[in-house]
Amino acid sequence: MTLTQRMKYVGIFLSLWLAGCTEVQFKPSEQFQHGQAGTLAASIAPAAQLSATATLSRGIEVWDLTQQHAKYLLHHDNKGQSLVHLLQFSPDGKFLLSADQQSIALWRMADGQNQGFWSIPNSHIRDIALSADAKHIVVGQSDGKVLHINLSSGRRLEFLGHSESINSIAVSANGRYVLSGSSDLHAHLWDSQSGQIVRSFVHPTRVTKVALDSQGRFAFTADSQQQATIWQLPSGTVAQQLDLDRGRIFTSARFSDDGTLLITGGASRQVTLWRINDGKIQQQFLVSPTKADRTGGGVVYDATFITPNRLLTESSAGLAEYWDIKP
Repeated sequence: MTLTQRMKYVGIFLSLWLAGCTEVQFKPSEQFQHGQAGTLAASIAPAAQLSATATLSRGIEVWDLTQQHAKYLLHHDNKGQSLVHLLQFSPDGKFLLSADQQSIALWRMADGQNQGFWSIPNSHIRDIALSADAKHIVVGQSDGKVLHINLSSGRRLEFLGHSESINSIAVSANGRYVLSGSSDLHAHLWDSQSGQIVRSFVHPTRVTKVALDSQGRFAFTADSQQQATIWQLPSGTVAQQLDLDRGRIFTSARFSDDGTLLITGGASRQVTLWRINDGKIQQQFLVSPTKADRTGGGVVYDATFITPNRLLTESSAGLAEYWDIKP
């Protein structure tokens, strides 16, 4: 997701407001450096044994979280600087997908070997998604198109259901269903086999973040103002409207395996645990600020559950931080 200058200052304001008005945990239980000068992107494998970060000078580093050391160093090119701004592990953690503005690369985590490069020459890449075993790659583009690639058959499908830039995408573990959110105020859940829309979710402003539950029970869509909704699947009915008293910019979202919680990351360092049964906040955290940001801001790139009582976050500060969840 690309953050505008206006969104940055909104995030700073929200961070200060959150710190002043809500009980927030500021100190992680553990902290490890994954980027000395901060990072451009990060992703955590669902099993939480690996994470990946991208920096301007070093390219992509894949981290072994059990030993806290860099396992692989990956590059899109040999020019010395990396402009990778998107990283996404497959749901099984066996593969990593990376993207700069106009190309994507697939990497096998068993040995760090590249499995292919693809070029998107006529549009900028806005978001990426990867199915289990890397059988399906999905690319959201600035021209409003979503590209679905079946690596087993080589089939490519261009979904043309949006009229403006794609801001966020998610794919089901089997690659069959894609959820795409756009600046055209719509999020569409669609079938990659037929290209047909299964459900549409309308927002008052541009849709900036979407997520799918790994078990197919829920979908999450959020816009750039104050509407963030958990939808029941397959019916498409509202399960919960998140209790937002002020606008938030979501930069990550993930459902717990048991379907009881949603964890979101924001553009203002905030990580929030939401209860799905009532849409209320259970607990909040603030990740460490990015050192290069003089305002004390920071972006949460990914957050996941290590155990039912522990979280892991990766942020623009270049830090992997572990957080304890209150019972």
